Amino acid sequence: MKDSPHLKNFPQLNAFHGKPGFISLIGHRGARGLMPENTIEGFEYILDNDIIAIEFDVLLTKDAVPVITHDFHLSKSITRNSKGDWLLQDGPRISDLTISDLQKFDVGGVDKRSSYGSLYPEQTFLSHIRIPKLSDLLELACGPKGQNLFLLLEVKSEPSIDKRRVIERIVFEIHKRSLSDRVVLHSFDWNLLKQCRLLAPEMPRSYLSQLPKSSNDPFDKPTEEISPDFASFNCSIPEAIQAAGGHLWCPYFKDVTIDLVTEAHKLGLPVCTWTVNEVEDLETMIDMGVDGIITDYTDRAKKTLTSRGLRWR
Repeated sequence: MKDSPHLKNFPQLNAFHGKPGFISLIGHRGARGLMPENTIEGFEYILDNDIIAIEFDVLLTKDAVPVITHDFHLSKSITRNSKGDWLLQDGPRISDLTISDLQKFDVGGVDKRSSYGSLYPEQTFLSHIRIPKLSDLLELACGPKGQNLFLLLEVKSEPSIDKRRVIERIVFEIHKRSLSDRVVLHSFDWNLLKQCRLLAPEMPRSYLSQLPKSSNDPFDKPTEEISPDFASFNCSIPEAIQAAGGHLWCPYFKDVTIDLVTEAHKLGLPVCTWTVNEVEDLETMIDMGVDGIITDYTDRAKKTLTSRGLRWR
């Protein structure tokens, strides 16, 4: 694609912008297929393996501390109590726990007896691993190991949350460490992204999308209740993102077509697809000309790119 018109104002977009011979690889929740998801250990694994971008999720605790976790509640598939026993059922909501409460739980692996855990047989099992604060990752990004790390930060949303409060707490932590030029704010909630534009105009915005026909993952909460009604659009999704002032499009990979990628590129929007894990699907995304691939298996993606004579960034 031609260079995005936004690269001058938002240099962090270079990390998600394809170039001839290069595709961006973005570690999903760190490296969920290989390391415990959304953990500092997983993020360090990514850095140790020559990947410069990660996608991760942020929620607020009861005492308004931004923490890195995907689910709105403690998941029994990835959470053990202080005795090391797996939770027997999904635990309390993150928003009902203080940071002190949250630190009592261990998220160093998946219960491979569970349906969710069986999806990730290669994931390393660790112990005494806590849900990290956003500040923990930002401190890693400030250090020598993370000085080239770029962050695709998904602001988690549901109808009941106070969007402004969540954004303000996240932005405060980023500003405190002068990392605005390495963060892209990212969400399925396009109304939340409107508020990001007002509260943090110095950070670019990434628009996630998933068509209802594709929302069949039993382990992910459906996005329809926070996403736009795409069927009501009188234009394409890339055109809607451009009209909203967006800078990056992150569609579910099964919803992508060559024509949509071409259209997005003509509008100056890089396209990064999620979550692409199988070699056949990785090959298809390469053939469609996407700029970036969000994956649980960065090792597999690197091998696939190498076999095609491509490099990653």
